[in-house]
Amino acid sequence: MVEEQNRVWPSLIDLYQAILLVDEGRLFEARRLCLAALACFEKSGLPPRAAMCHLLLARIALRLDDAADGRRRCDNALAQLARSESPILTYHARLLQGHALLRVGERAAAYTSYQAAREALETLRSRLNGEDLKIAFVKNKGEVYERLVELCLDRETAGGGFEEAFSHIEQAKSRTLFDLMFQPVHALAREEGSESQLAHSIRELREELNWYYHLVAQEQLRPGDQSSQRVATFQREIGSREQDMVRALRELKTTDSSQADLHAPSVSSLDAIRAALPKDATLVEYFQVDDRIVLCLLDRDRLEIAPVSTMSRAAEHVRMLQFQFSKFRLGADYIRTFHEALLRSTQAHLHELFNELLAPVWSRIEGRRLIIVPHGLLHYVPFHALYAGTHYVTDSCVVSYAPSASIYATCQQQPSGGGQGGLVLGVADEQAPLIETEARAVATALPDSRLFLGTDATEQVLRTHGRDCRILHIASHGHFRPENPMFSGIRLGDTYLNVYDLYRMRMRADLVTLSGCATGANVAAAGDELLGITRGLFCAGARTLLLSLWNVHDQSTGSVMTDLYQAVASGTPVVTALRDTMLHIRKEYPHPYHWAPFVVTGKSGHA
Repeated sequence: MVEEQNRVWPSLIDLYQAILLVDEGRLFEARRLCLAALACFEKSGLPPRAAMCHLLLARIALRLDDAADGRRRCDNALAQLARSESPILTYHARLLQGHALLRVGERAAAYTSYQAAREALETLRSRLNGEDLKIAFVKNKGEVYERLVELCLDRETAGGGFEEAFSHIEQAKSRTLFDLMFQPVHALAREEGSESQLAHSIRELREELNWYYHLVAQEQLRPGDQSSQRVATFQREIGSREQDMVRALRELKTTDSSQADLHAPSVSSLDAIRAALPKDATLVEYFQVDDRIVLCLLDRDRLEIAPVSTMSRAAEHVRMLQFQFSKFRLGADYIRTFHEALLRSTQAHLHELFNELLAPVWSRIEGRRLIIVPHGLLHYVPFHALYAGTHYVTDSCVVSYAPSASIYATCQQQPSGGGQGGLVLGVADEQAPLIETEARAVATALPDSRLFLGTDATEQVLRTHGRDCRILHIASHGHFRPENPMFSGIRLGDTYLNVYDLYRMRMRADLVTLSGCATGANVAAAGDELLGITRGLFCAGARTLLLSLWNVHDQSTGSVMTDLYQAVASGTPVVTALRDTMLHIRKEYPHPYHWAPFVVTGKSGHA
């Protein structure tokens, strides 16, 4: 570039090198390169590039604790951006400006800057089409909402307050899932009859993936003759085809995608959320600000927000609780021998989590209907099974869950899907031989239900009969893919039904139950977007989900489901039926591992 007398590109390379040097902590080297690049861009009349230099210099200044220089650099960047439209750079400029103002104690001015950053971010987000793109875009951009919530809770900040803080919390959580619940049917769902070349390619990739999944399962079950080399080969083939499928799916667009966002509200209003709450219900929503956990307590008459714990402390208790549950893999003899010690240890960890997450507000919610909206790692916490020292939360409260308060309100406002009868699918295997017994018992408890077992419980059966049923129950193993959660799936008689497959389905079911292992497991991605089977079922149109948080016990699960559906068939709301079932099953199976794995998410159906 120098030989060709191109002055801009060497400066651009200097800027990119400076960015890398900042990430490595080599701030003075980065500053020297950035200043040289800035001189070139200003002379060449390139405002966006000059603005990028000022923003990097602002970052360096803040790292060096020079808030005054950081503020000046942000002002210079905004002046450059006034000559060209660049919302993403405006977002970064306003965010850094807010940081600089906060450093010198100008909290009200910092709040104004963060608000401007949020508005630029929302403008950018509304222009994006495609779920994956939106989730990726929000990555590492939640900081502006954290700062706004923090300042709203500061009484010295003008224009703050609980209501505004709650609005920012809702804007930060599960927004893409909320939008999807308003979107038209995915283009792939219309492939029947006139299949496009792209849809045909996706279908072929799906069939190939099913074949390799089957080969891996066979190899893992092969007694004494497993080949790690063969499994590794199959896994490489699976990874390659999953990447191809993701790329193909990204090419598909939702119907009228250019208009879809215009019809989708950003979040539900506080009044709409309050109106969706039953009179005796309290919604408890969690949000993470840095390492602190903030709790929002909302009912029809009050809204309170306060910090309750730290995520690092909660994470340690969650890890220990999961370790206790993992001991149930050690076999029946071990469980019988140490059952009392296992129960005491589990109760101790549940009590610690209770003290961290609910004890500060327990006196105001005990005895009420409780809707829990977790955040981040807290999606793995069984709040209904937290132990108050003498009793569990579910002894005092009927508990349901939701990804966000806005999604809860949206689900509550949805009318019945109008489906009729039930569809029960059961796919047993060596690890869960009692699944067929469970499926038969559920079909008996549900009036006007259809039952399909083993190889008869196919994807085609689900597509044909599942779209018109009122209750869908699938008793099978789910597998959760934390490294690629959108390929988490449910085993059917002829395939593995993954999240992308669920996107293609249209359901009218008022209740969908997956009684397999960890069917409710999710990864909380950027913006607290739940990536897992939960997401796929909501997008398919399910109103209420009954899912498991951990690997369930074959025998106790059969008892839970039999009792549950007998109550549901008699007209009991599912969330109440589940609570009554847990109280009953606990008499025979006192450990929470047995009676507490299932949660109700979405439309709670409170009576």
